[in-house]
Amino acid sequence: MNIQLVIGALLALSGVMLGAFGAHGLKSMLDSAALNTFEIGVRYQLYHGLAILMLAGLTQYASLPWCIRAAYFFIIGSALFSGSLYLLVLTGHKWLGPVTPLGGLCLMLGWLCVLVALVKGKAPY
Repeated sequence: MNIQLVIGALLALSGVMLGAFGAHGLKSMLDSAALNTFEIGVRYQLYHGLAILMLAGLTQYASLPWCIRAAYFFIIGSALFSGSLYLLVLTGHKWLGPVTPLGGLCLMLGWLCVLVALVKGKAPY
């Protein structure tokens, strides 16, 4: 079992669940700005859960160590970025605001690792 792929699937699954919770459970409790912030967290969580799953297919063409680094950056970035947005909306704790950009930086580093993985990889052409 590849733990990164399991986490990617869990991120995607929980992203769908949180999206449904936001659309149905939080709609009457939050204003539109807070709902939009929550939805951004869900969207980025889903994107990066799927990105982790995509990495498994890339390893045929890309550098495996760099794909693994990308997966870890996506996992950490999703937890920091999406997690801080969820907690900010649900708790109102403003101190979580600075955590969100750190998560975004991790997500960007993950995509940089994907780029390096492809450049250093074994493309069939």
